[in-house]
Amino acid sequence: MRLFFGILLASTLLSAAPQRPTFYKDVLPILQSKCQGCHRPGEAAPMSFLSYEGTRPFASAIREAVVTKKMPPWGADPAHGKFSNDPTLTEDEKNTLLAWADAKAPAGNRKDAPAPREFIEGWNIGQPDMVIAMPKPYEVPASGTIEYTRFILPLHFTEDRWVSAAEVRPGNRAVVHHVIAYLREPGSSWLKGAPLGEPIVKVAKSDAGPRGSLAGYAPGVPQRPGVPGRALRVKAGSEVVLEMHYTTNGKAATDLTKVGIIFAKEPPVEITGGFAAADSKFVIPAGAEAHEVKSKWTAPREVKLTALTPHMHLRGKDFQYVAKYPTGESEVLLHVPKYDFNWQHTYVLAQPKLLPAGTVIECTAHFDNSPNNKFNPDPKAPVRWGDQSWEEMMIGFGGYFTN
Repeated sequence: MRLFFGILLASTLLSAAPQRPTFYKDVLPILQSKCQGCHRPGEAAPMSFLSYEGTRPFASAIREAVVTKKMPPWGADPAHGKFSNDPTLTEDEKNTLLAWADAKAPAGNRKDAPAPREFIEGWNIGQPDMVIAMPKPYEVPASGTIEYTRFILPLHFTEDRWVSAAEVRPGNRAVVHHVIAYLREPGSSWLKGAPLGEPIVKVAKSDAGPRGSLAGYAPGVPQRPGVPGRALRVKAGSEVVLEMHYTTNGKAATDLTKVGIIFAKEPPVEITGGFAAADSKFVIPAGAEAHEVKSKWTAPREVKLTALTPHMHLRGKDFQYVAKYPTGESEVLLHVPKYDFNWQHTYVLAQPKLLPAGTVIECTAHFDNSPNNKFNPDPKAPVRWGDQSWEEMMIGFGGYFTN
């Protein structure tokens, strides 16, 4: 009897994925769910997976990406935390893609195809109530290194406004690596005296005053629509500072990045906030394989945590957030064992997590400044905080709301 049930169980597991999958019946639904968000015209990926004709030439590449877990890109250790934007393939999905590639990528019957997935064209947050933009296109050269470039854009708010959603839309994704749209409140000394609307390149390292965060952009990380009843207060007289990281690709280009804003239709029930647990005083020794840097943030009042965004540069190796509660208990909120600078993920918690007042969020990062790191610009040099990718940063961003 045991043998019978053992055979039955094995048969059930093997039959979970189709034995000879076809594109239209078995593969296309997976691509729609996990891949087409980036693999379509105008988005981050260099090839489109909307059709069989567009996907078939990349069957071997898909197989390799599945085996190596390179795609879909995601960094979170599944042992800690649940995230609503986790694109990870299930075992059945992996087996289906591998079997399809090994079978020489058959098309199957076009009638088996699901209806095409409908994508939001334009703004992911919906039609903005307000759009602000760089006053003129920025010229990106064909080659060379571009310092982080900032643009101060006035909002002209004469009274405090509640913002339910905001989105950064780059004008040219081929040369925009990532963008952070900061809020500079009136009276801030940060970038004091800098011209409005003009590119600001040289910034003193000491000019690191406090700032808020409005929105951001990174490849493959779409901005989500606002949550009803939840909004961010933006003070009258505030300005948006676009921090642009441009990269050259062999062709001269221009970019005109915009920010869309949707206002709350009524005062919110939940007020959005955020934190940045950073250490800017570190020195990573030359050749160090796993240099540790820590930072922390203490909840000033009871908050509900919604998202976590670790940020490092090319030497970033791993990153972890730990919540240390007033009771003495602790919990790993997020562990990214293999940090990847090319994918600046925001990890959105599946359910907001209550953090009592006094909870300490402790961030621990390790940096690989050794020759073993193939992305390391110079393993013979010590590394300090700086804007450029050959320098380093250590920031544990977080989002929350309060009632």
